[in-house]
Amino acid sequence: MAGFNPEVFRWARESAGLVLEDAARAIGIVPASLAAIEAGEKTPSRTALVNMAKAYRRSLLTLYLPAPPQRGERGEDFRTVAAEHPLASEADIDALMRDLRARQSLMRSVLEDDEDMHPLDFVGSATLGAGVHALSESIGRLLGLSRREFRAQKDAESAFALLRARVEQAGVFVLLVGHLGSHHSAIPVEAFRGFAIADSIAPFIVINDGDAKAAWSFTLLHELAHLFLGATGVSAGTPELRIERFCNDVASEFLVPRSDMETLKVVHLAMEQQLLVIAEAASRWRVSRQLVAYGLYKSGRLSLDAWKALDGRIRESWTTQRRQDKEAARLKKTSGPSYYIVRRHRLGAAMLDFAHRHLDAGTLSPVKAARVLGVKPRSVYPLLMNA
Repeated sequence: MAGFNPEVFRWARESAGLVLEDAARAIGIVPASLAAIEAGEKTPSRTALVNMAKAYRRSLLTLYLPAPPQRGERGEDFRTVAAEHPLASEADIDALMRDLRARQSLMRSVLEDDEDMHPLDFVGSATLGAGVHALSESIGRLLGLSRREFRAQKDAESAFALLRARVEQAGVFVLLVGHLGSHHSAIPVEAFRGFAIADSIAPFIVINDGDAKAAWSFTLLHELAHLFLGATGVSAGTPELRIERFCNDVASEFLVPRSDMETLKVVHLAMEQQLLVIAEAASRWRVSRQLVAYGLYKSGRLSLDAWKALDGRIRESWTTQRRQDKEAARLKKTSGPSYYIVRRHRLGAAMLDFAHRHLDAGTLSPVKAARVLGVKPRSVYPLLMNA
Protein backbone atom coordinates (compact mmCIF):
# COMPACT_ATOMS: atom_id res chain seq x y z
CA MET A 1 0.00 0.00 0.00
CA ALA A 2 2.10 2.91 -1.30
CA GLY A 3 2.27 5.92 1.01
CA PHE A 4 0.40 4.29 3.90
CA ASN A 5 1.15 2.03 6.84
CA PRO A 6 -1.95 -0.13 7.42
CA GLU A 7 -1.02 -0.41 11.11
CA VAL A 8 -1.77 3.32 11.42
CA PHE A 9 -5.34 2.75 10.23
CA ARG A 10 -5.90 0.02 12.82
CA TRP A 11 -4.31 2.13 15.58
CA ALA A 12 -6.46 5.17 14.69
CA ARG A 13 -9.65 3.10 14.79
CA GLU A 14 -8.86 1.25 18.00
CA SER A 15 -7.65 4.36 19.82
CA ALA A 16 -10.95 6.00 18.86
CA GLY A 17 -12.71 3.16 20.65
CA LEU A 18 -14.48 1.85 17.54
CA VAL A 19 -15.01 -1.75 16.49
CA LEU A 20 -14.60 -2.58 12.81
CA GLU A 21 -18.32 -2.59 11.98
CA ASP A 22 -19.05 0.76 13.63
CA ALA A 23 -16.01 2.38 12.04
CA ALA A 24 -16.94 1.11 8.58
CA ARG A 25 -20.47 2.48 8.98
CA ALA A 26 -19.12 5.90 9.99
CA ILE A 27 -16.68 5.94 7.06
CA GLY A 28 -19.32 4.85 4.56
CA ILE A 29 -17.76 1.56 3.44
CA VAL A 30 -18.47 -2.09 4.18
CA PRO A 31 -16.58 -3.83 7.02
CA ALA A 32 -14.81 -6.14 4.58
CA SER A 33 -13.30 -3.14 2.76
CA LEU A 34 -12.07 -1.59 6.01
CA ALA A 35 -10.59 -4.92 7.07
CA ALA A 36 -8.76 -5.11 3.73
CA ILE A 37 -7.42 -1.56 4.20
CA GLU A 38 -6.15 -2.40 7.68
CA ALA A 39 -4.54 -5.57 6.34
CA GLY A 40 -2.70 -3.62 3.64
CA GLU A 41 -4.61 -5.36 0.86
CA LYS A 42 -6.51 -2.30 -0.34
CA THR A 43 -5.70 1.41 -0.74
CA PRO A 44 -8.34 3.75 0.71
CA SER A 45 -9.92 6.37 -1.54
CA ARG A 46 -9.56 10.06 -0.79
CA THR A 47 -13.18 10.16 0.41
CA ALA A 48 -12.57 7.20 2.72
CA LEU A 49 -9.50 8.91 4.18
CA VAL A 50 -11.40 12.13 4.87
CA ASN A 51 -14.23 10.18 6.49
CA MET A 52 -11.72 8.17 8.54
CA ALA A 53 -10.18 11.35 9.90
CA LYS A 54 -13.63 12.59 10.94
CA ALA A 55 -14.74 9.28 12.45
CA TYR A 56 -11.48 8.78 14.35
CA ARG A 57 -11.19 12.45 15.42
CA ARG A 58 -7.72 12.71 13.90
CA SER A 59 -6.15 15.10 11.43
CA LEU A 60 -5.84 13.80 7.88
CA LEU A 61 -2.04 14.00 8.17
CA THR A 62 -2.15 11.53 11.07
CA LEU A 63 -3.24 8.79 8.66
CA TYR A 64 -0.05 9.33 6.65
CA LEU A 65 2.25 8.64 9.63
CA PRO A 66 4.96 6.05 8.92
CA ALA A 67 3.99 4.17 12.10
CA PRO A 68 1.55 4.45 15.01
CA PRO A 69 2.80 7.06 17.50
CA GLN A 70 4.40 5.94 20.72
CA ARG A 71 2.42 6.15 23.93
CA GLY A 72 2.83 9.55 25.57
CA GLU A 73 5.22 9.76 28.51
CA ARG A 74 2.95 10.43 31.48
CA GLY A 75 5.26 9.69 34.36
CA GLU A 76 3.25 7.80 36.95
CA ASP A 77 -0.36 6.93 36.16
CA PHE A 78 -2.13 7.76 39.43
CA ARG A 79 -5.57 6.80 38.17
CA THR A 80 -7.52 3.56 38.39
CA VAL A 81 -6.59 0.83 35.93
CA ALA A 82 -6.56 1.97 32.32
CA ALA A 83 -9.23 -0.55 31.35
CA GLU A 84 -11.77 1.63 33.13
CA HIS A 85 -11.19 4.47 30.68
CA PRO A 86 -12.26 4.50 26.99
CA LEU A 87 -9.52 3.85 24.44
CA ALA A 88 -10.33 7.14 22.73
CA SER A 89 -9.72 9.02 25.98
CA GLU A 90 -6.44 7.18 26.54
CA ALA A 91 -5.20 8.14 23.07
CA ASP A 92 -6.20 11.75 23.60
CA ILE A 93 -4.44 11.83 26.96
CA ASP A 94 -1.29 10.47 25.34
CA ALA A 95 -1.46 13.18 22.66
CA LEU A 96 -2.00 15.84 25.31
CA MET A 97 0.90 14.58 27.41
CA ARG A 98 3.25 14.60 24.43
CA ASP A 99 2.29 18.19 23.68
CA LEU A 100 2.69 19.33 27.29
CA ARG A 101 6.03 17.56 27.68
CA ALA A 102 7.37 19.20 24.52
CA ARG A 103 6.26 22.67 25.66
CA GLN A 104 7.65 22.18 29.16
CA SER A 105 10.97 20.91 27.79
CA LEU A 106 11.32 23.96 25.56
CA MET A 107 10.59 26.31 28.45
CA ARG A 108 13.02 24.48 30.69
CA SER A 109 15.85 24.81 28.16
CA VAL A 110 15.26 28.58 28.01
CA LEU A 111 15.07 28.96 31.79
CA GLU A 112 18.28 26.99 32.33
CA ASP A 113 20.15 29.76 30.51
CA ASP A 114 18.48 32.48 32.59
CA GLU A 115 20.96 33.88 35.14
CA ASP A 116 18.13 34.90 37.45
CA MET A 117 16.61 31.42 37.52
CA HIS A 118 17.10 29.25 40.61
CA PRO A 119 15.72 25.74 41.14
CA LEU A 120 12.60 25.61 43.30
CA ASP A 121 13.46 23.98 46.62
CA PHE A 122 9.96 22.81 47.44
CA VAL A 123 9.72 20.43 44.44
CA GLY A 124 10.45 16.94 45.77
CA SER A 125 10.94 18.22 49.33
CA ALA A 126 8.16 16.16 50.98
CA THR A 127 7.42 12.50 51.63
CA LEU A 128 4.26 10.57 52.40
CA GLY A 129 5.67 9.92 55.84
CA ALA A 130 5.63 13.63 56.70
CA GLY A 131 1.86 13.48 57.09
CA VAL A 132 -1.12 15.30 55.61
CA HIS A 133 -1.25 18.18 58.08
CA ALA A 134 2.46 18.97 57.75
CA LEU A 135 2.30 19.17 53.96
CA SER A 136 -0.88 21.27 54.08
CA GLU A 137 0.92 23.70 56.40
CA SER A 138 3.96 23.77 54.08
CA ILE A 139 1.72 24.64 51.13
CA GLY A 140 0.12 27.46 53.11
CA ARG A 141 3.53 28.92 53.99
CA LEU A 142 4.77 28.67 50.40
CA LEU A 143 1.70 30.45 49.05
CA GLY A 144 1.28 32.93 51.89
CA LEU A 145 -2.41 32.09 51.75
CA SER A 146 -4.77 31.36 54.62
CA ARG A 147 -8.06 29.53 54.51
CA ARG A 148 -9.78 32.67 55.76
CA GLU A 149 -8.42 34.73 52.85
CA PHE A 150 -9.41 32.03 50.36
CA ARG A 151 -12.98 31.94 51.65
CA ALA A 152 -13.23 35.73 51.72
CA GLN A 153 -13.41 35.80 47.90
CA LYS A 154 -16.83 36.46 46.36
CA ASP A 155 -17.25 32.96 44.87
CA ALA A 156 -15.42 29.72 44.08
CA GLU A 157 -14.13 31.04 40.73
CA SER A 158 -12.61 34.12 42.36
CA ALA A 159 -11.10 31.96 45.10
CA PHE A 160 -9.47 29.77 42.44
CA ALA A 161 -8.09 32.86 40.68
CA LEU A 162 -6.42 33.93 43.94
CA LEU A 163 -5.04 30.45 44.58
CA ARG A 164 -3.76 30.14 41.03
CA ALA A 165 -2.03 33.52 41.23
CA ARG A 166 -0.22 32.49 44.43
CA VAL A 167 0.86 29.15 42.95
CA GLU A 168 2.18 30.88 39.84
CA GLN A 169 4.03 33.43 42.00
CA ALA A 170 5.73 30.45 43.64
CA GLY A 171 7.17 29.51 40.24
CA VAL A 172 4.64 26.99 38.90
CA PHE A 173 3.02 27.21 35.46
CA VAL A 174 -0.72 26.49 35.86
CA LEU A 175 -2.64 25.69 32.66
CA LEU A 176 -6.31 24.96 32.03
CA VAL A 177 -6.51 22.31 29.31
CA GLY A 178 -9.34 19.89 28.66
CA HIS A 179 -9.14 19.06 24.96
CA LEU A 180 -6.80 18.82 21.97
CA GLY A 181 -7.80 22.04 20.29
CA SER A 182 -11.58 21.91 20.04
CA HIS A 183 -14.56 20.80 22.10
CA HIS A 184 -14.89 17.80 19.78
CA SER A 185 -11.73 16.35 21.35
CA ALA A 186 -12.72 17.05 24.97
CA ILE A 187 -11.24 14.57 27.45
CA PRO A 188 -13.70 13.33 30.10
CA VAL A 189 -12.96 14.36 33.66
CA GLU A 190 -13.32 10.72 34.70
CA ALA A 191 -10.26 9.92 32.57
CA PHE A 192 -8.15 12.98 33.37
CA ARG A 193 -8.64 15.59 36.06
CA GLY A 194 -5.12 16.90 36.50
CA PHE A 195 -1.48 16.44 35.55
CA ALA A 196 1.76 17.49 37.22
CA ILE A 197 5.32 17.71 35.90
CA ALA A 198 7.51 17.77 38.98
CA ASP A 199 10.49 19.71 37.66
CA SER A 200 12.39 22.19 39.84
CA ILE A 201 13.09 24.51 36.88
CA ALA A 202 9.76 24.56 35.03
CA PRO A 203 7.09 22.76 37.06
CA PHE A 204 3.72 22.34 35.34
CA ILE A 205 0.25 21.82 36.74
CA VAL A 206 -2.50 21.15 34.22
CA ILE A 207 -6.19 21.18 35.18
CA ASN A 208 -8.96 19.76 33.03
CA ASP A 209 -11.17 22.82 32.54
CA GLY A 210 -14.01 20.54 31.54
CA ASP A 211 -14.51 19.93 35.26
CA ALA A 212 -16.76 22.11 37.41
CA LYS A 213 -15.05 25.44 38.14
CA ALA A 214 -15.72 24.96 41.85
CA ALA A 215 -13.52 21.83 41.68
CA TRP A 216 -10.47 23.53 40.15
CA SER A 217 -9.01 24.68 43.48
CA PHE A 218 -9.04 21.14 44.83
CA THR A 219 -7.33 19.79 41.70
CA LEU A 220 -4.73 22.56 41.81
CA LEU A 221 -3.85 21.79 45.43
CA HIS A 222 -3.87 18.05 44.73
CA GLU A 223 -1.36 18.49 41.91
CA LEU A 224 0.69 20.93 43.99
CA ALA A 225 1.01 18.17 46.58
CA HIS A 226 2.37 15.96 43.78
CA LEU A 227 5.03 18.60 43.08
CA PHE A 228 6.05 18.66 46.74
CA LEU A 229 6.36 14.86 46.57
CA GLY A 230 8.34 15.08 43.33
CA ALA A 231 5.79 12.85 41.61
CA THR A 232 5.08 13.49 37.93
CA GLY A 233 1.89 11.94 36.57
CA VAL A 234 -1.75 12.09 35.56
CA SER A 235 -4.61 12.00 38.06
CA ALA A 236 -8.34 11.40 37.77
CA GLY A 237 -9.48 11.99 41.33
CA THR A 238 -10.08 8.31 42.10
CA PRO A 239 -8.53 7.63 45.54
CA GLU A 240 -7.42 4.05 44.82
CA LEU A 241 -3.67 4.50 45.19
CA ARG A 242 -2.02 5.58 48.43
CA ILE A 243 -0.42 8.65 46.87
CA GLU A 244 -3.77 9.75 45.43
CA ARG A 245 -5.50 9.38 48.78
CA PHE A 246 -2.67 11.34 50.37
CA CYS A 247 -2.84 14.21 47.86
CA ASN A 248 -6.63 14.26 48.12
CA ASP A 249 -6.34 14.51 51.90
CA VAL A 250 -3.78 17.32 51.67
CA ALA A 251 -6.04 19.35 49.37
CA SER A 252 -9.03 18.64 51.62
CA GLU A 253 -7.12 19.64 54.75
CA PHE A 254 -6.09 22.93 53.17
CA LEU A 255 -9.57 23.83 51.94
CA VAL A 256 -11.94 22.18 54.43
CA PRO A 257 -10.32 20.57 57.49
CA ARG A 258 -11.98 17.82 59.51
CA SER A 259 -13.03 20.31 62.20
CA ASP A 260 -15.22 22.10 59.64
CA MET A 261 -16.78 18.85 58.48
CA GLU A 262 -17.76 18.04 62.05
CA THR A 263 -20.00 21.12 62.13
CA LEU A 264 -22.24 19.70 59.38
CA LYS A 265 -25.30 17.78 60.57
CA VAL A 266 -26.00 15.14 57.95
CA VAL A 267 -26.36 11.93 59.91
CA HIS A 268 -29.87 10.44 59.71
CA LEU A 269 -30.95 13.00 57.09
CA ALA A 270 -32.61 11.93 53.85
CA MET A 271 -30.42 12.26 50.75
CA GLU A 272 -32.22 15.35 49.47
CA GLN A 273 -31.64 17.11 52.79
CA GLN A 274 -27.99 16.03 52.82
CA LEU A 275 -27.57 17.51 49.35
CA LEU A 276 -28.95 20.85 50.58
CA VAL A 277 -26.57 20.92 53.55
CA ILE A 278 -23.65 20.06 51.27
CA ALA A 279 -24.57 22.72 48.70
CA GLU A 280 -24.80 25.44 51.37
CA ALA A 281 -21.45 24.50 52.89
CA ALA A 282 -19.76 24.33 49.47
CA SER A 283 -20.97 27.83 48.61
CA ARG A 284 -19.82 29.21 51.96
CA TRP A 285 -16.39 27.59 51.77
CA ARG A 286 -15.83 28.37 48.04
CA VAL A 287 -15.35 24.72 47.10
CA SER A 288 -17.22 22.06 45.15
CA ARG A 289 -20.08 20.00 46.49
CA GLN A 290 -18.08 16.87 45.67
CA LEU A 291 -15.28 17.99 47.99
CA VAL A 292 -17.70 18.53 50.87
CA ALA A 293 -19.25 15.09 50.30
CA TYR A 294 -15.78 13.51 50.16
CA GLY A 295 -14.78 15.32 53.37
CA LEU A 296 -17.88 14.01 55.14
CA TYR A 297 -16.92 10.49 54.11
CA LYS A 298 -13.29 10.92 55.21
CA SER A 299 -14.40 12.29 58.58
CA GLY A 300 -16.60 9.25 59.16
CA ARG A 301 -19.90 11.10 58.90
CA LEU A 302 -20.90 9.27 55.73
CA SER A 303 -20.52 5.60 54.83
CA LEU A 304 -18.70 4.62 51.65
CA ASP A 305 -21.98 3.68 49.97
CA ALA A 306 -23.67 6.93 51.06
CA TRP A 307 -20.74 9.00 49.77
CA LYS A 308 -20.75 7.22 46.39
CA ALA A 309 -24.50 7.74 46.05
CA LEU A 310 -24.20 11.44 46.87
CA ASP A 311 -21.21 11.85 44.58
CA GLY A 312 -23.20 10.31 41.73
CA ARG A 313 -26.15 12.62 42.33
CA ILE A 314 -23.91 15.69 42.49
CA ARG A 315 -22.14 14.75 39.25
CA GLU A 316 -25.45 14.07 37.54
CA SER A 317 -26.80 17.44 38.71
CA TRP A 318 -23.71 19.28 37.46
CA THR A 319 -23.80 17.51 34.09
CA THR A 320 -27.46 18.39 33.63
CA GLN A 321 -26.91 22.01 34.60
CA ARG A 322 -23.95 22.32 32.26
CA ARG A 323 -25.96 20.92 29.36
CA GLN A 324 -28.80 23.34 30.11
CA ASP A 325 -26.39 26.30 30.28
CA LYS A 326 -24.89 25.36 26.91
CA GLU A 327 -28.32 25.08 25.36
CA ALA A 328 -29.39 28.43 26.81
CA ALA A 329 -26.24 30.08 25.42
CA ARG A 330 -26.92 28.50 22.02
CA LEU A 331 -30.48 29.80 21.94
CA LYS A 332 -29.35 33.28 22.96
CA LYS A 333 -26.63 33.01 20.30
CA THR A 334 -24.14 34.60 22.67
CA SER A 335 -20.62 34.61 21.32
CA GLY A 336 -18.86 34.80 24.69
CA PRO A 337 -15.36 36.17 25.30
CA SER A 338 -12.94 36.59 22.41
CA TYR A 339 -10.50 33.84 21.43
CA TYR A 340 -7.56 35.75 22.94
CA ILE A 341 -9.28 36.37 26.28
CA VAL A 342 -10.14 32.68 26.61
CA ARG A 343 -6.66 31.64 25.53
CA ARG A 344 -4.97 33.97 28.04
CA HIS A 345 -7.12 32.60 30.83
CA ARG A 346 -6.24 29.02 29.96
CA LEU A 347 -2.50 29.69 29.65
CA GLY A 348 -2.22 31.66 32.87
CA ALA A 349 -0.25 34.76 33.79
CA ALA A 350 3.00 32.88 34.46
CA MET A 351 3.24 31.38 30.97
CA LEU A 352 2.23 34.63 29.28
CA ASP A 353 4.87 36.50 31.30
CA PHE A 354 7.49 33.88 30.37
CA ALA A 355 6.79 34.32 26.65
CA HIS A 356 6.67 38.11 26.93
CA ARG A 357 9.97 38.42 28.82
CA HIS A 358 11.94 36.02 26.69
CA LEU A 359 10.62 37.41 23.42
CA ASP A 360 11.70 40.87 24.53
CA ALA A 361 15.09 39.52 25.61
CA GLY A 362 15.60 37.71 22.30
CA THR A 363 16.04 34.34 24.02
CA LEU A 364 12.79 33.04 22.51
CA SER A 365 11.89 33.34 18.83
CA PRO A 366 8.29 34.00 17.74
CA VAL A 367 8.13 30.47 16.33
CA LYS A 368 9.24 28.92 19.62
CA ALA A 369 6.96 31.26 21.55
CA ALA A 370 4.08 29.96 19.42
CA ARG A 371 5.08 26.40 20.31
CA VAL A 372 5.14 27.22 24.02
CA LEU A 373 1.80 29.01 23.89
CA GLY A 374 0.16 26.42 21.66
CA VAL A 375 -0.86 28.91 18.97
CA LYS A 376 0.11 29.82 15.41
CA PRO A 377 3.08 32.23 15.08
CA ARG A 378 0.84 35.00 13.74
CA SER A 379 -1.23 34.83 16.96
CA VAL A 380 1.67 35.31 19.37
CA TYR A 381 1.77 39.12 19.49
CA PRO A 382 -2.03 39.64 19.55
CA LEU A 383 -2.18 37.09 22.39
CA LEU A 384 0.50 38.84 24.43
CA MET A 385 -0.92 42.29 23.78
CA ASN A 386 -2.44 43.64 27.03
CA ALA A 387 -1.66 40.33 28.74
